Amino acid sequence: MSKKKFKEKKSKKEKEQKSSIHKSVVKLLNENPGKAFDFKQIARKVGAKNKLANKEIFETLDSLTEGGKIRQLSNGSYATTRETESIVGTVDNVNPKFAYIVTGIEGQKDIYVRSRDLGSAMHGDRVEVELLGKRTGESPEGRVTEILERGRNRFVGRIELSKNYAFIVPDFKKVYNDFFVYPENINGAKPNDKVLFEVTRWPEGDKNPEARVLEILGKAGENEAEIHSIMAEFGLPFRFPENVLHESEKISEVIPESEIKNRRDFRDTLTFTIDPEDAKDFDDAISFKKLDNGNYEIGVHIADVTHYVKTGTVLDDDAFDRATSVYLVDRTVPMLPEKLSNGLCSLRPHEDKLTFAAVFEMDDRARVVKEWYGRTAIHSDHRFTYENAQEGIETGEGKFAAELKALNDLAIKLRKERFTKGAVNFETTEVKFKLDAKGKPLAVVPKIRKDAHKLIEEFMLLANKGVATFIYKIKKSEGKNTFVYRIHDSPDPEKVRDFSLFAKQFGHKINPDDNNISRSLNKLMDEIEGKPEQNVLQSLAVRAMAKAKYTTEPKGHFGLAFQHYTHFTSPIRRYPDMMVHRLLQHYLDEGKSVSKPEFEQKCVHSSEREKRAADAERASIKYKQVEFMSTAEDKMYDGIITGVTDFGIFIEIVDTKCEGMVRLADMKDDYYEYDERNYRVIGKRRNKVYRLGDKVEVRIKKTDVDRRTIDLTFEDEKEW
Repeated sequence: MSKKKFKEKKSKKEKEQKSSIHKSVVKLLNENPGKAFDFKQIARKVGAKNKLANKEIFETLDSLTEGGKIRQLSNGSYATTRETESIVGTVDNVNPKFAYIVTGIEGQKDIYVRSRDLGSAMHGDRVEVELLGKRTGESPEGRVTEILERGRNRFVGRIELSKNYAFIVPDFKKVYNDFFVYPENINGAKPNDKVLFEVTRWPEGDKNPEARVLEILGKAGENEAEIHSIMAEFGLPFRFPENVLHESEKISEVIPESEIKNRRDFRDTLTFTIDPEDAKDFDDAISFKKLDNGNYEIGVHIADVTHYVKTGTVLDDDAFDRATSVYLVDRTVPMLPEKLSNGLCSLRPHEDKLTFAAVFEMDDRARVVKEWYGRTAIHSDHRFTYENAQEGIETGEGKFAAELKALNDLAIKLRKERFTKGAVNFETTEVKFKLDAKGKPLAVVPKIRKDAHKLIEEFMLLANKGVATFIYKIKKSEGKNTFVYRIHDSPDPEKVRDFSLFAKQFGHKINPDDNNISRSLNKLMDEIEGKPEQNVLQSLAVRAMAKAKYTTEPKGHFGLAFQHYTHFTSPIRRYPDMMVHRLLQHYLDEGKSVSKPEFEQKCVHSSEREKRAADAERASIKYKQVEFMSTAEDKMYDGIITGVTDFGIFIEIVDTKCEGMVRLADMKDDYYEYDERNYRVIGKRRNKVYRLGDKVEVRIKKTDVDRRTIDLTFEDEKEW
């Protein structure tokens, strides 16, 4: 046979194989609509046995993806995209140009949607998305086809009046539309008023949504108006309903002697509280007793809120709905009415109080040799602030100084044991504000944690761990009692790997494949202490971690290195702790296991409310930071780059811990491109690099209290 004929025959055979492979791949995916296959699975299913077949599979998959017939998931697998197929998710507006649709589907990357493809969908809306068969970066691109549920219909903003109509400019940074208001819906608002409003008609096409004013909060820029604005933005209640207050007022303040007799009586045992100087609600107290055998009896006594707040009452329903107290810069939005939070339940000194306790007998090495859980009665002998407790620890002088020292010695040993077992040591710096009588910030100061803070922390952790472990071990069979746990999953290996690559740029090594990743993280935290990169690396390490949450699944707590953990110690301000108290007493009374689905739903609600509270607290801090910097001196400030995006560089001013942004559009010395993988931007012409962790000098360009933003500029910015 001639070479020419052989080549023709071979070429024909290759074409037939290619065609067969192509048809087999298409058939496989079409016969399994929506099901995902990775490359190896596809190759095995279609019988690919050589490089040519594998190459044809790749080409077929690329062609089908490009044509929108199939989609590639973030884990590399492939699935069909049918015309009728849609994905449901929640809109997360990033900026006026685009948004992401967060699906929550395992293996599915968030979907990139250009603003023109959002329709009238806004941040927080639940929507149906059609995939467009193309990708932007690592994310699939889509188009919103239907709005299933509006995330919210109430907002806060500043009203601007014209002759025949008004507009409201919303405070919420992730809503980019102004809202049109007809004269009859202005409700007496004046120019520059901060108002609470609701949407009456959602837009079609390019039209603005329509709204009506519900409440006038005050003049924009005034403290009350701005704080109320934050509360409204996050759906925080301004006040308690009348029926809730009425029910709380009916609760008797008298503790019957019969109630004391049903409890373990600690009123003659030395007991005290340690709290912030400005605290009004005292959740927890410590009792201390030296035993004849040389051991210590340490009681962690927690306010017995559930003695007063009964299930099925409007008081309990309202507490569940709130789920947590919220600590804004200048006020607290409490979970419980003041009569309970600051009165009946608060463990004030020199008063008999009802408590729920975890009592531990400990040796001088801080080992627990005996434990007891149940209801107690106490009479606090003293109210320490953290500052005067710290003074007693340091000087050995003052009231109960010997007991404070003994407790501190035990706490140090408990802490050391935790870290030996793998707890992760994240000591991030928080700030607090000194305010004048009108709520204006006079100074921003860091919160400093000392031994007195850590003493209380360790004994609260011990009680929380003890209660969770006790409940878990009550039943030895597989059918464990339903309980409310506080869990913290191990970090995502991919996020740890990305973090390790970034830390390497500063000369620090982390082994992302280390089975004991907490050991590597703690070693890093020790290495960076006091160094310029400390805050940035700590912040990124925290971002690489999973988020702690409430659940009925006893999965353990990675950050604390506890196999079982719960929240037992703060029922005045956290509803999950109230659930834990009730369940603990129920199981102590040998009650049967409760409904797992019911309590899982309550856990999800509590976790969502916790996030809402954290977001609101951050917003109030940001507001005060912007307000403080709006009157700051016009000078150069030392800063550290804390974040890099495709639209700007976030910078924390070292002295005040206030964060602002240098927008890329304002950087005129070059055209800067975003390098996402390496957390940096690079000048296209001069190759100047700004990366996460860099020290820079900045000047304040503009502050916007409404939007809670600080615009910064670099010293050396010049036109080019």
